[in-house]
Amino acid sequence: MRVDVLRPVRTGFAAIVSILIAVIVASCSSASAGNKTTLRVWAMGREGEVLSQLIAGFEKEHPEIHVEVQQIPWTAAHEKLLTAYVGESTPDIAMLGNTWVPEFVALNSLAPLDSFVARSKEIRRDDFFPGIWKTNVVNGKTYGVPWYVDTKLIFYRTDLLAKAGYKTFPTTWADWVTAMKKMKSQMSARQFPLLMPTNEWPQPVDFALEAGSTILRDGGRYGAFEEPAFRKGFDYYIGFYRQGLASPVSTSQVSNLFQEFERGNIAMFISGPWYIGELKNRLDSSVQNKWSTAPMPGINGLGVSMAGGSSLSLFAASQHKAEAWKVMEYLSRPQLELEFYKLTGDLPPRISAWQDSALANNKYARAFSTQLERVMPLPQVPEWEEIATTIFEHGEQAIRKAQTVDQMLASLDQDVNAMLEKRRYLLAQAALKK
Repeated sequence: MRVDVLRPVRTGFAAIVSILIAVIVASCSSASAGNKTTLRVWAMGREGEVLSQLIAGFEKEHPEIHVEVQQIPWTAAHEKLLTAYVGESTPDIAMLGNTWVPEFVALNSLAPLDSFVARSKEIRRDDFFPGIWKTNVVNGKTYGVPWYVDTKLIFYRTDLLAKAGYKTFPTTWADWVTAMKKMKSQMSARQFPLLMPTNEWPQPVDFALEAGSTILRDGGRYGAFEEPAFRKGFDYYIGFYRQGLASPVSTSQVSNLFQEFERGNIAMFISGPWYIGELKNRLDSSVQNKWSTAPMPGINGLGVSMAGGSSLSLFAASQHKAEAWKVMEYLSRPQLELEFYKLTGDLPPRISAWQDSALANNKYARAFSTQLERVMPLPQVPEWEEIATTIFEHGEQAIRKAQTVDQMLASLDQDVNAMLEKRRYLLAQAALKK
């Protein structure tokens, strides 16, 4: 400024007006920038990249709010969120995997959303798949709004199933096994009706949920693995390997799933919605009309599957909760969820979004719609990620006959109970304070 004063300046009325206009414009710009609220949103993987595109529409509707989206790799996300919590530098909103919500609730880092939901004209609980919404309800309070959903079901070769005498996919456990036995009778020794890697936990957990297991008992204080319900589900699970219907291989031993599926070396596998796009892109044209999707069979009819996906959560430390809620409402609009689906392949959690032709006319997605009506939340304890890994690690011991099923279940209970020791202590202390 001092240099400007020393420069020659224009004189007269026109120069004075020019200076006044410049001052007013600068003042207005400064006030506008000063009044704009900046929100920080963290999102993971490809979803974070797409979110940056979608948020432009929100800022157009709300010019008073600026949203900074930080894309984080999934592999670093959990640690970064915990570090931010410890350093008191959490974002306003973060995309959280549904199984992460209870952990951050236990840290008192998330804000309950029930009062926001009750006043919202955009977000209605009854328009979300019930099992998906429940993943965000911890101790009776809501801590997240489902953003996209994930569940597991069956991808299968329709021609191989038809060759075994089935026009439609079986709906019960017993019929499914019978169908696979017929398929196996028409295969070579190195071909299998089902690919079910031994180092994946969703399958034994899904079968246990269908059998009525709570996975954990006494409010998440102890494992429930030796109880009859989990045992029933695990017996069904291990039966696929015992009967030669699935090969006891890990994911690292499967060289190319798409190639094996295309060649008919495997007739079916269990996975999530992202495989719809993968199979469309990777399978040869000669088999593109020879595969489909089916809901999980159950004991007496269609079965349950786990409720997965990610939600948008509001952090308790946010100084702009009202503005952040507007972002969450915007991203929860059915038309935004559909745009998100078209960009990522991630399925929308709102039932009304499934009425759009993009999903209603998608023959592969229809099975997911049916399955999403029959999903169940996983145990809502912060230790779940570690427990899930322990389930398949112990399960492999039984599959490979290093332990009997009885020994494995007892060992699993023992190890999970040790993981939950701190939880039992904290809950006991909380009870004493009441």
